[in-house]
Amino acid sequence: MEPRVSIIMGSTSDLGVMEAAAKVLDEFEIPFEINALSAHRTPEAVEIFAKGAKSRGIQVIIAAAGMAAHLPGVIAAMTTLPVIGVPINASLNGWDSLLAIVQMPPGIPVATVAVNGAQNAGILAAQIIAVGDQQIADKLDMFKENLKVKIEKANQDISEIKFKFKTN
Repeated sequence: MEPRVSIIMGSTSDLGVMEAAAKVLDEFEIPFEINALSAHRTPEAVEIFAKGAKSRGIQVIIAAAGMAAHLPGVIAAMTTLPVIGVPINASLNGWDSLLAIVQMPPGIPVATVAVNGAQNAGILAAQIIAVGDQQIADKLDMFKENLKVKIEKANQDISEIKFKFKTN
C-alpha cells in the first residue's frame, strides 16, 4: 500500500490535532503517511520531501504548523501538488498560524482550514482525490448524506423537548 496523502507537521506536539485528519483518511480508506518536518529546524529534509512527493505517488499534502507556521508555504513553494494548511493553536489563539498560512504570495497557494481544523483538511484531501477516483467520490457522497441524517435526527430530538411556550 503506497500513500496518496502525506500529513506533515512541524512538531510531534501537533499530533493530537492531526490525528483527526488521519481518522478521516482511514474512514475513506485512503492510504497516508505521517511525518514531522520543520521548515526551520530541518529545511533540507523539507526540500527533499516536497520535491520528491509527487514522484512517490503523493497526491495531496496536509501540512500543519503553529506560531510562525512556515511549513505549508515552504512545501507549496517546492511542489505543484495541492497543499492544505492546518494552523495550529500554539500561541495567540492560533491567529498567528492562520495568518501566516493563509497570506501566501501570488503563485504559491495553500488551501487553509480553520485553526486546529485537521478533520476538514482530511475531508478536503479526500475531495481532491475524489475528482479522479469514483470509489472515494461515492464514500464522500455517503459521508455527506450521513451529515444530513445527523441533523435531521437532532431536529427530531429537539422536537420532543417540551417547554410551556415552545411552538414547534
